[in-house]
Amino acid sequence: MLEWLRFILFTVLLALGAMFMLNAVIGVNRFGFSLNRLHAASIGDTMGILCVVLACVVKAGFSVVSLKCLMVYLFMLLTCPMSGHLISLLIYRTDRNVSSEAKKWKQ
Repeated sequence: MLEWLRFILFTVLLALGAMFMLNAVIGVNRFGFSLNRLHAASIGDTMGILCVVLACVVKAGFSVVSLKCLMVYLFMLLTCPMSGHLISLLIYRTDRNVSSEAKKWKQ
């Protein structure tokens, strides 16, 4: 019975992670402004990877493998927002159309 519960939780978490990543892909393709695309990709990365890593922890049980998975997620959690911020700063400083695009989204 416990194995079935673990399998169901694993399946739900994996499907949820896939849905978050699919949502990020749709957002990246839908938005036209580069900063909006970057935001959609960053949110999808963070939430999608969290659900997939939690699914791996549930499937492996509490062991060294699950600790390694959590450490990978911690690394991703620390680096993804920082890289997204640096890329957005690069776009802000080099793109000449940022102010006109920002005015469109404020209205």
